Amino acid sequence: MALTVAVSGLTACEPVAEGGFSLLTYNVAGLPQEISPVTPGTNIPLISPKLEPYDVVVTQEDFDWWIPELDVLDFAEYHTRLRAQTTHPWATGQHPGPAAVGIDGSDPERPMPLVGDGNGILSRFPFDGADRVPWEHCFGSADTSDGGAADCLAMKGFARARLTLADGVEVDLYTVHAEAGRTAADTRMIAEDFDLLAGYIATHSAGRAVIVAGDTNLHTRPGHVMEPVHAPIWTAFLADTGLVDVCVAVECQDPGGIDKVAFRNGGGVTLAAHERRLETDVFVDSEGRALSDHPPVSVEFTWTLWA
Repeated sequence: MALTVAVSGLTACEPVAEGGFSLLTYNVAGLPQEISPVTPGTNIPLISPKLEPYDVVVTQEDFDWWIPELDVLDFAEYHTRLRAQTTHPWATGQHPGPAAVGIDGSDPERPMPLVGDGNGILSRFPFDGADRVPWEHCFGSADTSDGGAADCLAMKGFARARLTLADGVEVDLYTVHAEAGRTAADTRMIAEDFDLLAGYIATHSAGRAVIVAGDTNLHTRPGHVMEPVHAPIWTAFLADTGLVDVCVAVECQDPGGIDKVAFRNGGGVTLAAHERRLETDVFVDSEGRALSDHPPVSVEFTWTLWA
């Protein structure tokens, strides 16, 4: 995290201040051990100190709300353990629960969830709270014989926080976890998800610098079986919002992977991505095994505030 200020001899369109920050997006695989493909009870405490070097961290499957019946599980301690060895001064608070975000279970395509949205933010830059928005629909119960990916167990959606990087330098940050699965219903809903997010950005982040990061569940790598379906959704979202995929701005190890970061300029603030890394050699246990079933993705950003 760095800040440079230029204050003398300013003319129009000259930089007033410049700085930089690191961002990490990571799906930490925080589902209850009983249904997880990995070992979150063991891995999440190992993840915690590894988050510390990054200025801004956005997480998915970092659940901080659940139905009372889950209190008896070790799962109820995951969120606390994830943050236990971090010192970021600003962090998202607990999800307020389904009623607070308009979920009452009356819509058969949005039944009552068991856990929250799993979206979290840690930051060395101040922000005042976060807006949480669930997707309108989901497909897939715990019984995955329906072909879904059990999406309705959680309140998947997105969260937005307005970061203040320096005086007069604001960026709207979104952490996202989209519908998964490969059924026709999943495809319809993931397209709806990104339409909803684009509309929200148009209304709530109009004219502002924006970063969107998270688990998009959009496979856009050429040759992937879902690429013909998913790539147009991502392309349309970028066009609708004016965002640029980081993998267009810099070289990526896994272009087309589902864990994505996109950004745009606005509000007199220019953002530039300089490096994107898969931190797969960092987020491992003592035997070199990955701590999640998703790769941690980091991006080095710089920003410029213009007169």
